[in-house]
Amino acid sequence: MTPASNPPTIVFLHGFAESREVWTDFTRAFPDGYRLLAPNLPGHGTNLAPVPDFSMEAQARHIIDYLNQKGCPDPVLLVCHSMGGYVALALAERWPQRVAGLALINSTALPDTDEKRQNREKNISFVERHGVGKFMESFVRPLFAPTNRDKLTDARGLLEEIGKATPATTITGALRGMAARPERTQVLAKAPFPVLMVAGKHDVAVHFDDAVRQAALPPVGAALFLEGSGHLSYLEQPEATRRAVLALAAAVFGR
Repeated sequence: MTPASNPPTIVFLHGFAESREVWTDFTRAFPDGYRLLAPNLPGHGTNLAPVPDFSMEAQARHIIDYLNQKGCPDPVLLVCHSMGGYVALALAERWPQRVAGLALINSTALPDTDEKRQNREKNISFVERHGVGKFMESFVRPLFAPTNRDKLTDARGLLEEIGKATPATTITGALRGMAARPERTQVLAKAPFPVLMVAGKHDVAVHFDDAVRQAALPPVGAALFLEGSGHLSYLEQPEATRRAVLALAAAVFGR
């Protein structure tokens, strides 16, 4: 039995050009009894101290430091979107004993393809020439499934607002960090903790077929495949995604 003074902890890691604010509505209906933490990744949201290294490994060290500062000695459940998942996989590779479970929402353990790396370089050039505002105006909309792009206007507006407030150095640094990340499918294949893979059928950033194949890798795992979702399942299909995350939390923490 977990002591009442040390409740099981769920840590939410946001994606590229997002902030901890994206989890506000998603976590509102979570039951009492869990400690919910949602840090801003380096350079994002209010975490605007100079960032010398945007690699996934450096960001993972930042999260370990954050957990230590928050007094979290016990393993935590990591719930991660997109780039947050890349950070979590780097963390799980180096510090598996700190991970009780892992939920990857629209994320992947695969590295960038050559084409994806080239696209990231094009995005870096665009931001350097035209600024973050112009970039976000064209970046966010395609992340939603086609049927959601004109329907979920509040969610789209939230992401655009957060993205436009993100420093250009963070945008370009994070793009380079993501492009340089290695393959980490072995982290899934050898995971000593349960893994949940959430994938959107219309995800333009993480290919659905790749997510399906990776969902079969963990020794103990579950999957949620969403027809009506793109790259933003926690916003596009929040109820189904929340149920899957809570089921994982119940399994991990015995609740």
